[in-house]
Amino acid sequence: MQSIELIAKFLNDRLGAEREQVVESAVLVDLGVDSLMLAELMFEAEDNLGISIDSDVEIPKTVGEMVTLLDGLLAAKASSS
Repeated sequence: MQSIELIAKFLNDRLGAEREQVVESAVLVDLGVDSLMLAELMFEAEDNLGISIDSDVEIPKTVGEMVTLLDGLLAAKASSS
């Protein structure tokens, strides 16, 4: 599963956000994501993608920033294997 699909599914399941709304320029807060839901999204990404997100990462504000974060961690995981 790619990171954008994981984010879109999470936002649809929790908030009813349509896939068309989940674009890289979309601001997470505008989609209804608060700090608790962002933490849940990060935990779900860790579980589903097999990555670990450090607690000191810069908090993503947009879907694109979240995709960049997750894709970077996936790439690092792949290169360390």
